[in-house]
Amino acid sequence: MAEKKSYWTTPHPEGWAVKGEGNERATSVHSTQAEAWAETQQRARQNESEAYLQNRQGQIRERNTYGHDPEKTKG
Repeated sequence: MAEKKSYWTTPHPEGWAVKGEGNERATSVHSTQAEAWAETQQRARQNESEAYLQNRQGQIRERNTYGHDPEKTKG
């Protein structure tokens, strides 16, 4: 089975980009971070993968996992 691709919301010269992990080109470009993040989450849900939100400095601000999460552990 193919490996599930994570999706990223990253800064882009024209606003904010949605990119599939490993892709050099943006899947789409949005004028606001909120629009790009909504699409990133939607794509991650559809593929049961992870969504990452970066700030302008490239640091991860938020991360969501969709699909099969590992079982909860004590602690």
